[in-house]
Amino acid sequence: MTKSKITVFMPLGGINDTQTTLQELENQEMVHEIFITGKEQPEGINIPEKACFSEIENLQSTFGVKKMSELSKTPFTLIYTKPLPLKLGAFALERLVQVAENTGAGMIYSDHYQMKEGELQPLPVIDYQMGSLRDDFNFGSIMLYNTKALGKAAWQMTEEYEFAGLYELRLKVSQQKMLFRIPEFLYTEMETDTRKSGEKMFDYVDPRNRSVQIEMEKVCTQHLKDIRGWLKPEFPEVKFTEEQFPVEASVIIPVRNRIKTIEDAVRTVFSQKASFDFNLIVVDNHSTDGTTEKLQELAKEDNRLIHVIPERNDLGIGGCWNEGVFHEKCGKFAIQLDSDDLYINDTVIQHVIDAFYAQNCAMVVGSYQMVNFKLEEIPPGLIDHKEWTPENGRNNALRINGLGAPRAFYTPVIRSIRVPNVSYGEDYALGLAISRHYQIGRIYEPLYLCRRWDDNTDASLDVNKMNAHNTYKDRIRTIELMARIEMNRR
Repeated sequence: MTKSKITVFMPLGGINDTQTTLQELENQEMVHEIFITGKEQPEGINIPEKACFSEIENLQSTFGVKKMSELSKTPFTLIYTKPLPLKLGAFALERLVQVAENTGAGMIYSDHYQMKEGELQPLPVIDYQMGSLRDDFNFGSIMLYNTKALGKAAWQMTEEYEFAGLYELRLKVSQQKMLFRIPEFLYTEMETDTRKSGEKMFDYVDPRNRSVQIEMEKVCTQHLKDIRGWLKPEFPEVKFTEEQFPVEASVIIPVRNRIKTIEDAVRTVFSQKASFDFNLIVVDNHSTDGTTEKLQELAKEDNRLIHVIPERNDLGIGGCWNEGVFHEKCGKFAIQLDSDDLYINDTVIQHVIDAFYAQNCAMVVGSYQMVNFKLEEIPPGLIDHKEWTPENGRNNALRINGLGAPRAFYTPVIRSIRVPNVSYGEDYALGLAISRHYQIGRIYEPLYLCRRWDDNTDASLDVNKMNAHNTYKDRIRTIELMARIEMNRR
């Protein structure tokens, strides 16, 4: 039995980088053939015997995927996505193939190391699940595909995409076989994006990436239709006269140890002007830094502030939200404001409530401006989540990693669903569940200033925390997707 079971595709990089990767792959017994992909035949590179050039301009494109399926004549196809030097671990390719054969998986990926700023760091990734529909799911830079599964998926691709080819490939492969992670560090990749996690998390709403996002949405929508998880844009009427409430609206702020920002947040609510009565419910989750005392002072100043300290000590942000919306003084609509942030003017509450009635929706999502602590605009500026459309928002929500802010809810609906008692992703879980049944309204003008600073909960997270967050959001998507498939089945 021949050991040469892998055909490799790699993008052309700098001369030295490409040469290093070629030499690494040439010495592997498992490798049968290497295709260097790019616009033009590389000059100044010593191409080894196993390698040749293929005019696949972009590995991310549909053309690139189909071309790889045509050229690969081995049982397995390895796609290396970075133009930077690759270093394989001992018997790494043998291990990838071994697990692929043992499991029958459609694609294998693994944990790995990362060389970042001259330092070798372990980079574990996370397990793929049904709800791992994000187009930015991190597989690492090496993916080993079963060539037959790759070919079948490529044959099913009927649209031509410039950016979403690899995304469509893994979704179509996932419809027929597992995508399987090996929790072993099998190779080392180079990393050039040295931004903090809080700076990377808004890449998908950057206007410069809009054309990419449109393609990704089309691919994900078709995948949902294929697996019967897609929902039609048909919604029941929301009746706003079912119950009596003490006020029309309540702003809800969960807070713990935000002495630096809480007064600004409270006063931005006090300054609001509306044609109806509203109040502010601050759920103070046992602060110890002076936040509690400051809220007690502010409550004496304005009786619209309801300062709640929960009896429980096991509440996350979601649990604090439940404390607020189930409070006897909660209004007909519950409007979110984070303790770090500020409403952009004195008409926000009025604007939000008007949107509920005008759009007949159970939830309203606004837009916000990114600023630093001095309230100076910072990239990417306006976050308006225009990928949320009335026609397809409830489906596209399963692909993106958030629904935007500020969020507001029709109180009977949020009470019927409730918020998961966690401190990350609770708003996303709630929004997905609401969108399964009701229309979500949108306001595309900025409603508040989102202050980014080092104490933000997601400003700079280590890889393990990021993995935990992403695993949870993928699990939320899995739960929601299963619910939608079952709803369609019925």
